Amino acid sequence: MKTIASFLAYAAIALLLAALAGNSEAQRKAKPKDSMKLSPPVKVGRADIGGVVSGLNGPEAGVWVIAETTGLPTQYAKVVVTDDKGRYMIPGLPKAKYSLWVRGYGLVDSAKLPATPGKIVYLTAVPAPSPKEAAQYYPAQYWFSLLRVPETSEFPLGPVASQGQWLNTIKTGACQSCHALGTPGMRTVPKIFMEKGDSVEAWRERLKSGGAMALMARDIGRLDGERAIKLFAEWTDRIAAGELPFAQPERPKGIERNVVLTLWDWSQPTAYLHDAVSTDRRNPRVNAGGKVYGSPEDSTDYVPVLDPRRNSADEVFHPVRDPDTPSSKDNPFGPSAVWGPKPIWDSRTLNHNPMMDEKGRVWFTSRIRPNKNPDWCKSPEHPSAKAFPLAGEANRHLSMYDPKTGKWTLISTCFPTHHLNFARDADQTLWTSSGVVGPGVVGWLNRRLYEQTGDEAKAQGWTALVLDTNGNGKRDDYVEPDQPVDPAKDKRVAMALYAVNVSPSDGAVWGTVIGYPGAVVRIAPGADPASTALTEVYEAPAPIAFGPRGGDVDANGVYWVSLASGHLGSFDRRKCRVLNGPEATGKHCPEGWTLYAFPGPQLRDVRTPGSAEASYYVWVDWYGILGLGRNVPIAMGNLGDAIYALAEGRLLTFRLPYPSGLFPKNVDGRIDDPKAGWKGRALWTTSGTRTLFHNEGGKEMRHKAVKIQLRPDPLAR
Repeated sequence: MKTIASFLAYAAIALLLAALAGNSEAQRKAKPKDSMKLSPPVKVGRADIGGVVSGLNGPEAGVWVIAETTGLPTQYAKVVVTDDKGRYMIPGLPKAKYSLWVRGYGLVDSAKLPATPGKIVYLTAVPAPSPKEAAQYYPAQYWFSLLRVPETSEFPLGPVASQGQWLNTIKTGACQSCHALGTPGMRTVPKIFMEKGDSVEAWRERLKSGGAMALMARDIGRLDGERAIKLFAEWTDRIAAGELPFAQPERPKGIERNVVLTLWDWSQPTAYLHDAVSTDRRNPRVNAGGKVYGSPEDSTDYVPVLDPRRNSADEVFHPVRDPDTPSSKDNPFGPSAVWGPKPIWDSRTLNHNPMMDEKGRVWFTSRIRPNKNPDWCKSPEHPSAKAFPLAGEANRHLSMYDPKTGKWTLISTCFPTHHLNFARDADQTLWTSSGVVGPGVVGWLNRRLYEQTGDEAKAQGWTALVLDTNGNGKRDDYVEPDQPVDPAKDKRVAMALYAVNVSPSDGAVWGTVIGYPGAVVRIAPGADPASTALTEVYEAPAPIAFGPRGGDVDANGVYWVSLASGHLGSFDRRKCRVLNGPEATGKHCPEGWTLYAFPGPQLRDVRTPGSAEASYYVWVDWYGILGLGRNVPIAMGNLGDAIYALAEGRLLTFRLPYPSGLFPKNVDGRIDDPKAGWKGRALWTTSGTRTLFHNEGGKEMRHKAVKIQLRPDPLAR
């Protein structure tokens, strides 16, 4: 009897394991007629792969099917979502041999099956054997939300006045502007650091690791220091002991299933990318079907270039003007648990935030010389220097790459640059921000004048940020930032714009000021910006909402911004009852704000509304390129493996599930063929994390250039 019982038990276990394994042999032998009982078949063209995904209980809706190949000049993948009957359609694949598999919440990845275009392939989803295995596929936000946060009653803590200020620092105000807490490489502590002692000492050691150690030291100093390190250590200890996220992500539903993602490998595993550009922000038909360019910032001077027509990736070297330009290789460095004792970043240009002009040329904010400004930046002979001399330093300047000639143009600026955007004026004015800190100016390049004369000094200008506190509608003599408001004068504010955007409605320049509570800024340039520009400042409505990072302005002049409180915020100046005068110093228009909480859980110990999401930037779809209509704001889901689109009053979640931890920092949109419907237009982005090696694939994974399209339904070809 024991022998028979043992045999039966063994047989039952074997059957269960076979069902769970979803191995490639079982999937190859799955009969179409068996799956067709669950769902009708799909029709595929010669460049498509389609089929049905089935699970133990029937069709698997809202799961991803991934097709990937190394048979093209660069590694290529395409990702789609199944419909409510488990059907999928991967359209428009280049001719190659693919690996095909299923990923989804509640599942583990199925075995990879070989597939070629023109075929119907039936796939078997594999249920996660336990909640622990399922949670490994959750976005970083779900793990990050386990971090304990000091209660509001505990503040002030060291230099931190409030819980909101504390959250702003550990989210996009500092820590998670570079990478996501909650990825596999962050929620676990490398053994090499644990050798220093307990987990607290390990965390102290990991903060000194790599080429960003100076930034780590700066940002932990903004917190309550030792208390914060203990909270991080306790977080990873609990996860190591088996604690799992208390919330689970939902599978895509409705229109969220219509997304089609195409991914190409580009850049170097040791690099990181800030963002990418494919076209002119003002005219998305520029560079139709052409190459896409990335910005590797501190990591390398080799700019990645993707050719989506040929499915190939290359690099272009960004030069400097002065051989004495410093390098990020010389920054403070601590041994890395992944890369060892030597720096892996070596960039002199720090090239950042590319933008394309109407001729298809690519503009960067880049360092081209040592930081110290030349004397003419403070000379009264220059109109801007006469109004506001800049005697200090500029850590980035401007550069332009012309793909037609392969030549670089390097432009020295007195003002530091960080982000940039073109106006729609006759001068083709290029406006720039200074970044996290700066001398309290906004700068610009008169591109028309520069191209006519080649005189970089004559073509550039800058202005101080001056509020119209005397309320007469024009710029007058002003008091300084540390002086009280004088009813007879205006007032200068010492602020650094982070984002910079130009309103298509009236040409006003908008931007963000990071910090707590942070603010959005509007600048009306006037006839002679160096002496006529007037600034308006609108603080974020703390304590509910705070911490602006990136933003964009819509066609109506409404400004949209990502907030560290876990909100997409909009600011509509038209609602303001006060625009200038002695009260117009930042807190005077709370009625202009509208808030939308990002999807996903809030941090467990945070009682205010919002989300654990830490969104980096917002881009407004002026032309309806994604397919949701014109003027739709799209926010980055940096901890959610997603982009979020606000359509009809609600945030839609479009997941970027492979490779997990993608961390998109921004998007832009291009129309390749206006007559081709959804297939002729797309958004473009890239992996933006500084720590790609913390994510899926580890140090072997390369960065991805990502094309995002939205079709009418999940089976559209």
